[in-house]
Amino acid sequence: MIQSVSPRGNGQSVPPDLEALMGTFVSRFGKSSKGPLKIAAAVVIVLALLWGVLSSWYTVQPEERAVVKRFGAVIGINDPGLHFKIPFGIDTVQFVATERVLKQEFGFRTTGTGEGGRTTYSPQQFEDESLMLTGDLNMIDVEWVVQYRISDPIKFLYQMREPTRTLRDISESVMRRIVGNMLGSEVLTVGRVEIQQKAGEEIQALMDAYDAGIRINTVEMQDVVPPPAVQPAFNEVNEARQERERMINEAQKRVNQEIPNAEGAALRTVAEAQGYATERVNRAEGESARFSAVLAEYQQAPAVTRSRLYLETLNEVLPGIGQVLVVQDGQLGPLPLLELNRPTQPATGGGQ
Repeated sequence: MIQSVSPRGNGQSVPPDLEALMGTFVSRFGKSSKGPLKIAAAVVIVLALLWGVLSSWYTVQPEERAVVKRFGAVIGINDPGLHFKIPFGIDTVQFVATERVLKQEFGFRTTGTGEGGRTTYSPQQFEDESLMLTGDLNMIDVEWVVQYRISDPIKFLYQMREPTRTLRDISESVMRRIVGNMLGSEVLTVGRVEIQQKAGEEIQALMDAYDAGIRINTVEMQDVVPPPAVQPAFNEVNEARQERERMINEAQKRVNQEIPNAEGAALRTVAEAQGYATERVNRAEGESARFSAVLAEYQQAPAVTRSRLYLETLNEVLPGIGQVLVVQDGQLGPLPLLELNRPTQPATGGGQ
């Protein structure tokens, strides 16, 4: 038992201090190495204290969550901010970006952002990912992006060994199956929206079945083009289809113009015929009513009615005959030089 003597000399026993222990250790191994050992021990102690201080706290960023493990077992998830833990490797922390939208690229790779904020892409070709066979046995080069978020960090870290690799394999398998069930023309033109929607739903269903803690946001198709070897033939086919669509649209436009015009002309003719029929009926009814009124008057006063009808008839007929000359018996007719039937012309030339 090691005892230390107090400066007062009363001989009271106290607990051994660190320096006494180091002195005993040094005395056993030689007084010549006492200085270097003290320095080494001090360095070790300082490093241990520094390690303990630095490993006792951590900061979680706003877009992250921290999964805390103690002796390898998960004990909780911490939100953004400053947190403390047991140092010396007893508590370990893994940071997971749960609030950040992540993406997986297929058929191309983004290398960064160049001058002017433009995205730069890798010149390497990834045809093993992008080349697909359609339902009509045509080859198509499809590039797409899967955007996702980590919904459960514990499941993402420990439910399966490589969740990101699993997501890539599932995405590629689903996209190949969907494209393989469609015609090449649909994939190149009108089928993009349908493909994106179906792919997103099926990828999410498979990831839920694996319980991987991943939530699919969107599946966006980028470039969908035929392979370079057959691109000229595809371009000719597309031009022919566009020409056909243009002619169909022009014909439909002509139909939309001509049919309303024909319908309007038909309605106008029907309306004119109906108006003419109504006019004839009304005129006939008026003539019939007039004749009936004259007949009633004629039955009451035949002579007067006869004279009135005679005079009315002359009043209607004579204006259309022209000039009428009444010559007495035995008199000569007017000379033809008078040209009585010629219309009178106004005088001109200053009153002559």
